[in-house]
Amino acid sequence: MNWIEFKNIQDDVFKTKGFFHFSFWIMFYFFMVLIDKSSYPIWFILVDKLLDISFYILIVYINILYLIPTFLQKHNLLYYFIALFILVLLITPIQTLSIILLYQDNDSIVSQLINDKTAIFLRCLLVGLISTGYKVTTDWLGLQNEKRELESQNLQSELKFLKSQINPHFFFNTLNNLYALTLKKSDLAPEIVLKLSEMMRYMLYESNEKEVSLEKEINYVMNYIELEKLRQGDKFKINFNLNGKVANKKIAPLMFIPFLENSFKHGLDSQINSGYVNIEMNFNENSVELDIENSKPPKVPKPVGLKSGGIGLENVQRRLRLLYPNKHALNISDESDSYKVNLNIELV
Repeated sequence: MNWIEFKNIQDDVFKTKGFFHFSFWIMFYFFMVLIDKSSYPIWFILVDKLLDISFYILIVYINILYLIPTFLQKHNLLYYFIALFILVLLITPIQTLSIILLYQDNDSIVSQLINDKTAIFLRCLLVGLISTGYKVTTDWLGLQNEKRELESQNLQSELKFLKSQINPHFFFNTLNNLYALTLKKSDLAPEIVLKLSEMMRYMLYESNEKEVSLEKEINYVMNYIELEKLRQGDKFKINFNLNGKVANKKIAPLMFIPFLENSFKHGLDSQINSGYVNIEMNFNENSVELDIENSKPPKVPKPVGLKSGGIGLENVQRRLRLLYPNKHALNISDESDSYKVNLNIELV
């Protein structure tokens, strides 16, 4: 945003606020005129209320523009109330004198006004205190709104950062595996390249969105599992089941891959004679559930798999807390010979 655009927005804000204040005082003025029950001519009442509201405006804007920023916003509460009291104390005789000049031909009203100086003072003080309440409330609401916007911006920035960590991590491992197959001149390499290209297309053009269709995310998962099956061959058991119908829902991208990657990394270890990975996904009307169980090698540093190279699972758990607060359940069971993950995400 350049300076001209910023200045235009700033001018629009001031114009909007100015129009609001002007409209408020006009409506308040006519309200005071309408509720006046005196028997004086209408022109007399109009002038009388105009004098009153002029002094109210003076008190309100001296209070809002000077007293509150100078004392109240700096937490000098005692000095603020003393300053407000002095302001009202100075304005009261001026307002009283102005009204006396208006009613100078009526000795009884002049006498009554002199006796009612306390009432005039209290009305002016009340107006000042109401303006303080208004200013404090609007400032607090504005601060809360700015806080929510800042939290939203921080959330989006953090999610982008977390996702950017997950993507290279997964492809780093996959390319390493592909490189090993090309060195062996394996016939599986071309098929893996094709699957990998489909996944990269999804990563480049789909996963940058805040949410993707559940169907596309599941298709990405299936490609990943098929790639692992091609890579592993018949050495290990890989079972994958889908139960239910994929609902027409949206989900944050790349929520399942770190768990899958972790299960293949630790479940199909060369130290395990009969390694396995069992994956099951259950689709309900408003939720999706992922169950994974994988074997474990005899000796694995504890806690097994919780970091997946220090990036994958830590980040996806963080993303779950940010994206689905109170709308997900993640249970991890770390047994002596197996590792289980159960993830349930509530979809809107």
